[in-house]
Amino acid sequence: MISTLAGSMGMAVTDAAFWMPLLLMGMLFLLTLGGLLFDGFDVGVGLLLGVAPSVERARMMVILSPWRDANEVWLILALGLFLAAFPLGWSAVLGHLYVPLTFTMLGTTLRNVAFEFRIRAPAEQRVVWVRRFWFGSLLTAIGHGLLLASVVTGYQQGNDSTWFSLFLALCTVAAYALLGACWLVMRLQGDLQQKAAGWARHAIRWAAAGMVAVAVALGLANPAIFYKWSNTTRLVLAMPIWLLMLGCFVGMDMGLLRVTKAKYQTLAWTPFALCVLLFFLLLSGLAYSMFPFVILDNMTIWDAASAVGSLKLILLITFVAVPIMVLFNLMGYRSLFGRAP
Repeated sequence: MISTLAGSMGMAVTDAAFWMPLLLMGMLFLLTLGGLLFDGFDVGVGLLLGVAPSVERARMMVILSPWRDANEVWLILALGLFLAAFPLGWSAVLGHLYVPLTFTMLGTTLRNVAFEFRIRAPAEQRVVWVRRFWFGSLLTAIGHGLLLASVVTGYQQGNDSTWFSLFLALCTVAAYALLGACWLVMRLQGDLQQKAAGWARHAIRWAAAGMVAVAVALGLANPAIFYKWSNTTRLVLAMPIWLLMLGCFVGMDMGLLRVTKAKYQTLAWTPFALCVLLFFLLLSGLAYSMFPFVILDNMTIWDAASAVGSLKLILLITFVAVPIMVLFNLMGYRSLFGRAP
């Protein structure tokens, strides 16, 4: 497949102009996945502050503290890599992303300010900063949902696209809340753990609806994507993926139900693991559907890429920066999946 693709553009697989953009896009995928997961549970816990009992909110904020700065690095690096390696792609889509990016930037800024000011604020004012952290998390999740909707619809505009974007923004809020709740189930014990399991069970259906909506919209928006997933030779790949996603949702729901009944402690990490797998499958499916385009049927990865000389420098910097970041983050993430003290 790769050899055929390279040949169709008059290049060989070994040409730097071919494999460098491909390698950088793969690294962009990994950074985006890391950001969705690690910053995602942070956003999810922030969203759950809106429904958590007031006596538990301080505890929920405290257990986020060790990883907040590290969590945000992933998406910042992903954005920087996209800007540097694929500048033509960025300039082509920027005009369609003002609203999603504004929501995301405002939400991220408000979350950071609220988290720091809450620590330093007098006790009677901390509840105000907790509410602002919740609102920042909501803005961030909505921004991500609107961004996803823009990508899925090929940056189309109109009433149908607007309603779809709003629906997908709601489902994205639910998906992040699900991820955050499953993380709390894994980290905590007792009454708050059971409450988190209940919140997750409420969010799981909306998250599932959003993932189905993404798949349907991709197929309806582009016949080539529909064919890519439905032709006979590739159904062998597509069907197991859909069955695996269905199994993840069913397994999560069953596991969370047992947690709410205080019968499921030794494997309380499984809902979070299944949720992570779902996020991975969704992002992988989206990448497979889009490949090799940055903008469907309009601009390929190679059309959007910088010159080879620039890509060499970007690749060198990336190969230095990313391993260092991953190493230091892994050191900090050692206790991320264990029980909170």
